[in-house]
Amino acid sequence: MPEPSYSDVHRAVRTEKIKIWFAWLCGGAIWLIITNATRNVAIVSVITQVLLVVLGILSTIAAVRMTNALDRKADAARREVLGDL
Repeated sequence: MPEPSYSDVHRAVRTEKIKIWFAWLCGGAIWLIITNATRNVAIVSVITQVLLVVLGILSTIAAVRMTNALDRKADAARREVLGDL
């Protein structure tokens, strides 16, 4: 099986990044909808707002870490293809 070229790796990494951030955006939208739906219920509203903030921060950290890992993978592939080892 032939070795993938740098452009193939770069295209795959870019696609994965788009998937990661699209999932992050969809998750945030779902949490905002849930928070908005429970705004008139006293204690449930507070709980959903706290969860929105905590899970939003955690999911942002996870998305950034996954993106950085993909960047490192693309950089390693670039070095391998260009012979910069």
